Amino acid sequence: MGECQTIINKIARLRDRDDGCISCDKPPTWDGQWHGSHFRSVGAASAVRFNLWNVHKACSVCNNHKSGNLIEYRPRLIAKIGAEKVEWLMAQNQITRYDVDYLKRFKEVMGKKLKRMEKRA
Repeated sequence: MGECQTIINKIARLRDRDDGCISCDKPPTWDGQWHGSHFRSVGAASAVRFNLWNVHKACSVCNNHKSGNLIEYRPRLIAKIGAEKVEWLMAQNQITRYDVDYLKRFKEVMGKKLKRMEKRA
């Protein structure tokens, strides 16, 4: 599970490499640590844990010390992906348990995607 989460966070950070923090005004040139921040928390919405609509580049200050800074995250996410997708994310409240076969396949497929993205970057 942790390896899959690491992969998806790296993909989100690489996808958003030219963007600043999704939750504040820190520019992409900020020298601090960048995270893959979940709009819907893993505990509240495990079904979208690995969904890239739900994971975006954020500064460590917002992600760790401000719990994602969701008051600012939401309007910026709407501007980025659209209100319909954000509403869909908000409706995903089911608990999902990922089995080992799913996680292995996810790691294989998304790991290849990450490697392709890293080569292009």
